[in-house]
Amino acid sequence: MIKDEYITFTIGRQKHIALIAHDTKKHELVEWVEKNKDILKNHFLSGTGTTARLISEKTDLPVKAYNSGPLGGDQQIGSRIVEGNIDFVIFFWDPLAAQPHDPDVKALLRICAVYDIPVANNQATADFLITSKYMTDEYERKVVNYNMVIQNRLKELKQL
Repeated sequence: MIKDEYITFTIGRQKHIALIAHDTKKHELVEWVEKNKDILKNHFLSGTGTTARLISEKTDLPVKAYNSGPLGGDQQIGSRIVEGNIDFVIFFWDPLAAQPHDPDVKALLRICAVYDIPVANNQATADFLITSKYMTDEYERKVVNYNMVIQNRLKELKQL
């Protein structure tokens, strides 16, 4: 529904969660998923390449796998966000390691910000997200109506 400067979207009770981890953080994410398996089993899980496979093998949870990050997996998840098919992202990233696909990671984080998608970049934030009351409730997220913003900017430019 479009209301002035925002468009609202409902995140349902069952969440679509993307799970991503840099190589040095994969083990940590797998352990986190195993520890939170009872919560996560009630939601739809997806992830990038090796991360999705490891989580599925180690936890027996179904995880839809996209390509690995360097081969476009981050971009695939970003496109699912744009389509409305990802509700939040758990991305254990290594801030001290250079990644060959850093521009893709930045693009994914930008899309999360544009579409008001919660993102956990570490275990503490992930713990806060999945223990939130919104894990079992619906949530209305407000996304800036960028079409309206662009139209307003064009009007301002024409007035110059």
